Amino acid sequence: MKTHLEIAQTLRGQMRIRGTTQAELAQSAGLAPRTLQLMLKGTRDYRLGTLFAAADRLGLEVVLVPKAAAAAVAAGQITEPVVKTVVQAALDRLGGGE
Repeated sequence: MKTHLEIAQTLRGQMRIRGTTQAELAQSAGLAPRTLQLMLKGTRDYRLGTLFAAADRLGLEVVLVPKAAAAAVAAGQITEPVVKTVVQAALDRLGGGE
């Protein structure tokens, strides 16, 4: 399971990518600036709704997955989709999928 600090790092990274300030995120997510500041510090507990609001405004989705799946993704063991896309299947039938 991710820690508060790891979640905070993910949120701060997404803020940098999007060029979003703490003030902008707090306002758009309907959070008190101090609440957001503490959440982004990664050392305090907060309500799940607070995480949902901030993540949503940053274009992130909060998802629960089995630990084995999360470990495989983190270890880079999942490199291709389990189910081929329609385009990939058509290319494979034509012999151009590799």
